[in-house]
Amino acid sequence: MATKETLFRRRDTGVFDARMARCHDELEWLFMELYDDRDALNTLELAMAEAWAARSPELKKLDAAREADPGWYRRGNMFGMTMYTDLFAGDLKKLARKLPYLKEQKLTYLHLMPLLKMPHPHNDGGYAVEDFNQVDPALGTNADLAALTKKLRAAGISLCLDFVMNHTASSHEWARRAKAGDPCYQNFYHCFDDRTIPDQYERTVPQVFPNTAPGNFTWCEEMHKWVLTTFHPYQWDLNYRNPAVLVEMTRSMLNLANLGVEVLRIDAVPYIWKQLGTNCRNLPQVHTIVRIIRMVLETVCPAVILKGEVVMAPRELAAYFGTPDKPECHMLYSVSTMVNLWSALASRDVRLLKAQLDALNALGPQCWFVNYLRCHDDIGWGLDEDVERYLGIDPQLHKEFLYHFYEGRFEGSWAKGEVYNYDPATRDARSCGTTASLCGVEQALEQGSEAALQTALRRDLLMHGAMAFFKGFPMLNSGDEIGQLNGWGYKNDPDLAEDSRNLHRTRFNWDNAAKRSEPGTLQNELWQGLEALRELRSDPCFGPDAWFTTWDTHNNGVLGLVRRLDSGRTLAGVFNFTAEPQHLWLDALGGAYRDRRTGAAADVRDLWLQPYEMRMLVNE
Repeated sequence: MATKETLFRRRDTGVFDARMARCHDELEWLFMELYDDRDALNTLELAMAEAWAARSPELKKLDAAREADPGWYRRGNMFGMTMYTDLFAGDLKKLARKLPYLKEQKLTYLHLMPLLKMPHPHNDGGYAVEDFNQVDPALGTNADLAALTKKLRAAGISLCLDFVMNHTASSHEWARRAKAGDPCYQNFYHCFDDRTIPDQYERTVPQVFPNTAPGNFTWCEEMHKWVLTTFHPYQWDLNYRNPAVLVEMTRSMLNLANLGVEVLRIDAVPYIWKQLGTNCRNLPQVHTIVRIIRMVLETVCPAVILKGEVVMAPRELAAYFGTPDKPECHMLYSVSTMVNLWSALASRDVRLLKAQLDALNALGPQCWFVNYLRCHDDIGWGLDEDVERYLGIDPQLHKEFLYHFYEGRFEGSWAKGEVYNYDPATRDARSCGTTASLCGVEQALEQGSEAALQTALRRDLLMHGAMAFFKGFPMLNSGDEIGQLNGWGYKNDPDLAEDSRNLHRTRFNWDNAAKRSEPGTLQNELWQGLEALRELRSDPCFGPDAWFTTWDTHNNGVLGLVRRLDSGRTLAGVFNFTAEPQHLWLDALGGAYRDRRTGAAADVRDLWLQPYEMRMLVNE
């Protein structure tokens, strides 16, 4: 077996050594503080050296370019899309042939939903992983993935893949060995002979799916032990108290990096450290592990960045970015703004959204977000209840209003969606549906109403426009660019029918995509509207150094946002979230402004917006 020394003799190690020297002391300190295991640390450092030795010259060149431009992912031209490989194209080879379609949208970032080897059919949308080092055969091979990333790089598109940190599938090799009685691999998980310790955990640990997957532990008959399963019974939580788990998971991350993956979305990261007497969320050891991973990547493959999936309150988010001198994640999903956008649209009230944007903005300039409207998951109505109460809003009644509104059961609702994971004990529920269907396109088409359809399209573009203006960069859900509707046929498939999230996990409609260039079609209208948003983001005010804030419009139905450069150039965006014309004024903004689209003069102290209208104003 190779050692670090033999690897060093085989190649020029100057770059690697210099990077290692910068982080070694902190890496050693954090690892030893967490594990006090010198052998495990040596194994980790050997894995790093091996990954560097195996990294291709092309990827090392990209590393050097990214080191020289560390803020590359913060540029205004960043524009992303997320999709399932099979639903969009079939497999990785076929997806590569669809590259012209992606380039047509000027994408710079593509997030493919989990594609590593998984059990079938029950795999939680790919988040139950059988092998972190192998592409699922139904989607292709590792060679297909490497070939795709090479083509994407040539097109200026960075590939993002999920890395499921908290758990493996119960059919993973480690789990199979644990079931066979191997104590080494039982220590890769949290296994208990009786309910004594599990019952102690249950007293303080919330349930993620109390209705569909109640409890946090599952009985494993093969080894006669209880196993910690935070999410589903077939997803076994990993034991990061065992340093071998961190070493092996890091080795798999580096393997994906060497296949050309440039962004790792670390899934469910707040959950990875377990400690009795706590809620097992956001514990300090989580941040130690994320910091270690960040240093490993910066040493071996600095072209690769971390995107955290942290579905927590804003006060919990800042810690996942680390500090300027000891950073953790490069960026996070902006889950809270997504939820508040949908709340604002249904309630015609932007106060909660404005408060949430202000809270995120207060986290500091190092905090960067991926903004989105829809993704593979549901909309969980995790609003800030303290702010709701301050504004005189009953949190429980508001939540019930929202999920019934987007289910289409509230009087006057134009949305068509479905409830997910309803809990009768707490009356909690989440919402599913595509952007177009939730904005009213599906209902308008069923009614045959052109007026309702045009209103629905204005809602759709308003939501995308506001999202694209936020701090960070926008990411579309595949199909939103052509107004993809809900796929109600999932109810006829017994493997899909129990999970209403499959309502919006629909096969891409290439026939509708062909209509994107046909004037008069809803696909063309959405396509052109999103093209205008991409053009908007070429404005210098979307550069990484721009100052961003909300602005008071003196109207609870209208959101005001401002971007400003040190040079004084200012871009103001105003967004009417109501079905009626609205008057607003942006006092104290200062200066003379014009409409960015028409060039007409605009008085920021006396503005009118039509229903669901947005306007972009730039100073002279």
